[in-house]
Amino acid sequence: MVAFGLIDEWEPTPGLLTTWSPTDASRAAAAAAPVHPARPSHIQQAYLEAAYRNRGSSFRFSRLCLVTFRIEGKLDAAAMGRAFNTFVKRHDSFSSWFETTSTGSVRHVVDVDDIALEATAFGMPSDAADIRRHVEDTTPGPESWDCFSFGTIEHDDHFVVYAAVDHLDTDGISQALTYYELRQLYRNAVTGESDGLFTPGSYVEYCTRERTESDTTTLESAAVRTWIDLVTDNGGDLPTFPLPLGRNSVDYTRTSHSSFPLFDGAKAQAVDEACAGVGAKFIGGIFAAAALAEYELAGRNSYLGLTPKSTRTLPGEFASIGWFSSLVPVKFELGSQPTFLGLAVVAQQAFDSGKLLANTSYHRVLELVGPEHGITTQPGWTAPMISYVDVRKLPGEAELDAAGAGLYGNRGSSEEVFMWINRFEDHTGVEFLYPGTDEADRSIDLYFAKIFEIFTAVVESGDYVPQVPDASTFARELPDVSRV
Repeated sequence: MVAFGLIDEWEPTPGLLTTWSPTDASRAAAAAAPVHPARPSHIQQAYLEAAYRNRGSSFRFSRLCLVTFRIEGKLDAAAMGRAFNTFVKRHDSFSSWFETTSTGSVRHVVDVDDIALEATAFGMPSDAADIRRHVEDTTPGPESWDCFSFGTIEHDDHFVVYAAVDHLDTDGISQALTYYELRQLYRNAVTGESDGLFTPGSYVEYCTRERTESDTTTLESAAVRTWIDLVTDNGGDLPTFPLPLGRNSVDYTRTSHSSFPLFDGAKAQAVDEACAGVGAKFIGGIFAAAALAEYELAGRNSYLGLTPKSTRTLPGEFASIGWFSSLVPVKFELGSQPTFLGLAVVAQQAFDSGKLLANTSYHRVLELVGPEHGITTQPGWTAPMISYVDVRKLPGEAELDAAGAGLYGNRGSSEEVFMWINRFEDHTGVEFLYPGTDEADRSIDLYFAKIFEIFTAVVESGDYVPQVPDASTFARELPDVSRV
């Protein structure tokens, strides 16, 4: 089973630890790299600004993404070094760094010929905590060019590979690509072959294209008007999680993580069939369930959610490492007598409509609106997100499981709830990242219990009819829910 969670939850068995990171000469070349005219993507710009505003925090505020997997056999360190170097040089995301101030971010681009990684042996760590601490301490944040590192942990009959990359340079698809590419590059380096890899596109060129297209949007653009209407209909701001999270609005609230099993392969297929019977897809069912949960738990008759959408469009971009993503809205009304099947159709239509806004970033909308539009979203905004990942569509799902693959993030700060529904061939699970408070723990349990109840009814009876919202829901005893 692929592992998801916080880096704090990664439990690598101690072994000989070696890290690959840029040479001193590469760092010097990066520091002297010239300014490049390509602006960061909108999502990168917002991320860099948030990291800059919170640079005084006592912990890593930016998000570090960690990919881990196992390769059988003895490590060929020279081949692994060639694989890591080829990987970094293949993707121009790793050639950029940004100088960020209160007025914005400026890109610098390092000549790829000046980039080289070298190995440093760190011996035998005493325990998993030592390894975790090493990975986090030796991988800089987005203020540095070298906000990435790679490594291996050797054992008698296998070794573990890790790739730690700041979110500035990666996204969910990129993390999957990292696994497949590094395995193939290592295989190529060992055998001398050079097959199995597509030519990646340029993330820098993508950023230029995104910004060029974005610059043409105005307040009169249809997509901008749609965003404005959606947000003003929601009271002038993005949605919030429907239950209390117990956050202190002044201080940071460190991130917590919870995992729940949702259903097995047969039950997922039953939900698929129920949705298909009314012309919807699995994703429509997910948002129907989310809307019904908000209706019963918080009395919300209108649903507005956000979901990430890949913005890769050119063939090479599907083989590229970078942050190709945008949040799109899913907005619909529940009506007077909502049911799961009825809402699955409406939610599917809303999702399909929302995807049309993928190339119009909400960050750009905020650049355009004025006080007269009544939008109150503040810089550094965050909002609840639901992401559906159909892992079955990735090549070699069984290989991921066999390799003990893991995807982890650092324990940063959370203000809202991020939810991932990950569907595999034989099971579907739910991951939550949220503010680490007792109240939020209870809310997440209650919310998932309702989601589970809704889907269980769909599997067993083909539909779900909600109860009339009860204001005392949060005070009631929780149904029994099992965490992973």
